Amino acid sequence: MMRTITPRLRTLVLLFLAVTGALLAGAGPASAHAALTGSDPSQGVVVTKAPDQVSLTFSENVSMNNNSIRVLDPKGKRVDLAKPDNLSGTTYGVQLKSGLAKGTYTVAWQVVSADSHPVAGAFTFSVGAPSKTVASVGDQEAGGGVVGWLYGFGRYMSYAGYIVLVGGAAFVLACWQRGSGVRAMQRLVVGGWLTLTAATLWLLLLRGSYTTSGSVGDIFDLNLLGQVLQTKPGAALVSRLLLLAAAALFIAVLFGAYDKREEEEKRDLTFGLAVGGTVVAAGLAASWAMAEHASTGLQPGIAMPVDVIHLLAVAAWLGGLTALLVALYRAPADTPVESAAVQRFSRVAFGSVLALVATGIYQSWRQLGSWSAFTDTAYGELLLVKIGLVALLVGIASISRRWTGRLAAAGVTETVEEAVAEEAAEKTETKETVKASAATKEAAGKAAKSGVGGSGGTAVSDKATADDAPERAAQLARQQSAMETARQKRLRDADPHRFGLRRSVLAEAGVAVALLAVTTVLTQTEPGRTEQDAKAATAASSSSSASNSSSGALTLDMSFDTGGTDGKGVVRVDLDPATVGSNEMHVYVQRPNGRAFDIPEVKVAFTLDAKKLGPIPVNPDHVTTGHWAANGVQIPIAGDWKVSVTVRTSDIDQVTVSKNAQIG
Repeated sequence: MMRTITPRLRTLVLLFLAVTGALLAGAGPASAHAALTGSDPSQGVVVTKAPDQVSLTFSENVSMNNNSIRVLDPKGKRVDLAKPDNLSGTTYGVQLKSGLAKGTYTVAWQVVSADSHPVAGAFTFSVGAPSKTVASVGDQEAGGGVVGWLYGFGRYMSYAGYIVLVGGAAFVLACWQRGSGVRAMQRLVVGGWLTLTAATLWLLLLRGSYTTSGSVGDIFDLNLLGQVLQTKPGAALVSRLLLLAAAALFIAVLFGAYDKREEEEKRDLTFGLAVGGTVVAAGLAASWAMAEHASTGLQPGIAMPVDVIHLLAVAAWLGGLTALLVALYRAPADTPVESAAVQRFSRVAFGSVLALVATGIYQSWRQLGSWSAFTDTAYGELLLVKIGLVALLVGIASISRRWTGRLAAAGVTETVEEAVAEEAAEKTETKETVKASAATKEAAGKAAKSGVGGSGGTAVSDKATADDAPERAAQLARQQSAMETARQKRLRDADPHRFGLRRSVLAEAGVAVALLAVTTVLTQTEPGRTEQDAKAATAASSSSSASNSSSGALTLDMSFDTGGTDGKGVVRVDLDPATVGSNEMHVYVQRPNGRAFDIPEVKVAFTLDAKKLGPIPVNPDHVTTGHWAANGVQIPIAGDWKVSVTVRTSDIDQVTVSKNAQIG
C-alpha cells in the first residue's frame, strides 16, 4: 500500500533539505576573487642587486591598466616604466628603471579579478639594505569608500528588482491569473522592472570609478565609461538592458491583452507567455552568470547554467512570496486571492527550494573547499548568518503552510456575489446619505426664504448654498472613500485563516529582505577557498624568506597554471647550500591549499644571462608524492641566476615558470 506524505512530514523534509543545502552551499553563485599568491621579489626580501622587473602571480587571470602595478622608490616616486605585461599564465610583470638606488621600495597593485571584483594590495622589498620610505599607497580598500557603498547598494537593488519582476510575473501566470487585472499586482511587477532598469544604469555608470580610483568625481567620466563598455561586465550590463526591453513587451501583454481575454482564450496565451517569460528571465539571470563568479574558477561551463537555475529559483520563491503578500493585503474585495492560488504557490515554493538545495550543493564545492572555511574565513562567518536566516525563513514558511491548509479546508469565506451584494448595500446606504443631505439643504433653503430680509435674504441664502456645494461634494467623496476602505479591510479581516496567513507571509517577507542583503554582501566577499589558498601561499612565502635569512640555502616558490584539469599549484625549489660548486636540489609540487600531489614531469634549468651561460638542465628524480630531488647540481660561477621550472600536468598541458636568485 502506498503511504501518503502528510503536510507536516513534507514540511519537515523541506526544512531539513533547505538547512542542509545552506550548510553545504551557502549564498548563491560564487567562485573566486583573485588573490596574490606570489611575487618576485618576495614581500620583505632584501636583494643585493636591483631587479629589472617586478612580477606578481595571482590565483586567476586578472585585468590590468597602466596603473595596476606601481613601484615607488623610498621618496614615493614611480620607478616602473610601462603597462604591465602578462609574463605567463597568471603571472604579470612590470619593467623597472635602471640604476635603482639602495633602499626600500613599495609595490602597490590594484587589478580586476575574472569575477569582476576589484582587489588591491601592497608590499615592500629592499635593495642592499632596508631604509625609511615615505611612499604612500592610500588606505582606501579596493571597491570601498562611498563609490563602493553606492555600487553595493546598486547590486542589492538590481537583485531585488529582478526577484520582484520575475517572481511577480510567475505568480500571476502560474498561481493567480485573475491577478493580471489587479492594479496593485501590476504596480508591483512594473516597479520591479523599473528598479532593475534603474539599478543596471546606475551600475554601468559607477563601474569605471568602482574598479579604478574609487573617486566620486570619476563617476561621470565618459572615458572610463567607454573602457567599461569594452569589458565583460560592461557587455553583461548592456545585454541586461536589451533584455529588459523585451521584458517590457512581456509586461505590456501580460497586463494588457492577456487580462482582457476570456478565460478560454487565456489558456492559449498562457503557454506562449510562459515560454517567452522563461527565456527572458533566464537571459537576465545569465547576465550575472556570464560576467561574475560563475564565469571563472572550476568548471565554468557547468557553473553558469547552475547559476541561472539558482537565480530563477530564488526569484520564483522570494518574488512569488512578495506577490502573495501584495495580493493578501492589497487585492480588492471583489477579486480576493483564492485559497487554490495560495496552494499552487506553496507547491511552486517547495520546488524552488529543492532547486536551491541542488544548485547550492554544487556551488559549495566551488566556493568553500573545506569545512574549516566556515569559521576560518570572513565568507564562512557570513555564511553562518545566512544559514540562520534560511532556517528561520523555512520555519515561518511551515507556519504559512498550516494557515494555507486551514484556508483550503474552510473554503473561501466570501464569494464574489456576496462581495457585490455588500457593495450594493453600501451604495444604497450612500444614496440614502445623499438624499438626506439633499433634504437638509432643501429645508435650509425654505427656512432662509421665510426668514428676515425677504427676497434679499433668499439671494444671500442661494449664494451661500452655491458656494458650499463644492465643499460638500468633496466631503461626501472623502466619506465614500473612507467607507470603501473600511469595507475592504473588514472583508479582508473577516476570515481568521486568511488574516493569519497574511501575518505569517509578512514575517517571511521581512526575513527575505535581510536574507537578500546578506546574499548581496556574500557575492562581494572573497570566497573561503580563495582566502585559504592565499593564506597558504603567504605562509609558504614567509617560511621561504625565514629559511633564506637563517641559512645559506635558497628556496624559491613559483605558482603555475597549465590550464588543464588539476593544472594549478605551487612549485618550490630548494637549493642547498646555494653556492658555487656542488649543490643538493629538492623540488616540491603542491596544490594551492598546500597539499602535495604528483604530476607527470618536472624539469629545472639554470641560466645566467649576464654571462650568456646556460640553460643548464637538471632532471630531478621522483622521491615520493609531490617530491623530486637531484644531487650534485653544479653552479659554475656566482651571479644572478634565472631558475626555470617546467611543469607538465598531462600529455598536452605544461607551463614554464621562472624566478631570478643570487647564487654564490
